[in-house]
Amino acid sequence: MAKKLYVGGLSYDTTQEGLKDAFSKAGTVVSANVITDRMSGRSRGFGFVEMSTDEETDAAIEMMNGKELDGRTLTVNEAKPPESRPRDGGGFRNDRGGSRGGFGGGNDRRKSW
Repeated sequence: MAKKLYVGGLSYDTTQEGLKDAFSKAGTVVSANVITDRMSGRSRGFGFVEMSTDEETDAAIEMMNGKELDGRTLTVNEAKPPESRPRDGGGFRNDRGGSRGGFGGGNDRRKSW
């Protein structure tokens, strides 16, 4: 089975059809997918391409990595399988334990000790 390629540096104007057309010069494209933002529907600037054979995959990396598409220079390499990426979803995480609470001691001048 062919390897999936990661394609970074895509223009926000690049479509899935345009991505497929560009990579078809290296061989048969099984799938081409531009990743979009869920909220806005706008491209996130990267995508994935799957070629039909390993030889075509290697040819696509050689041919397209560092080349320009829609005014942007592409980064093309073998995609990492999902299980090898960190599972941290980003965002705020407080793994230090304890609480954030309390307002500290300070100096209460109203006390007359």
